[in-house]
Amino acid sequence: MRLRLLVSALALCLALPALAAPFAFTDLKGKVQRLSDYKGKWVLVNFWATWCPPCLEEIPDLVELHEAHKRKDLVVIGVALDSTEKSVRQFVTRFSISYPVVVGDYDQAAQVGEVNVLPTSYLFNPDGELVSYQEGLLTRSSVETYIKSR
Repeated sequence: MRLRLLVSALALCLALPALAAPFAFTDLKGKVQRLSDYKGKWVLVNFWATWCPPCLEEIPDLVELHEAHKRKDLVVIGVALDSTEKSVRQFVTRFSISYPVVVGDYDQAAQVGEVNVLPTSYLFNPDGELVSYQEGLLTRSSVETYIKSR
């Protein structure tokens, strides 16, 4: 009987969507970025570095994505890894990055999930559920297509 209850409970847990662990990052403006702050919006957390060529390639698309959706249904949060705050600030200014940017490390990244390669992105739905994970280059079009299909 106990084994059957345990198996049933395990099956139920596996069937539920993945809820994100609460994360808290302080961005370059001193504002704390939390998943819970964006309830009702899609949240894309993008891990990148200033020295990473594919990261640099995707940033213009992420800026466009954020600008097109920030007021209604999506926010991008960029987490720069392996960089100094000074170099990230200069980079944000140079590339006109309008979404919140955090200078983080791999320990902070673990609040969201594993980051084995850069860039790596995690997408949370408006209920705060982790619904997509991608290692490598991401495009505005791929994110918008994914969201429209849900």
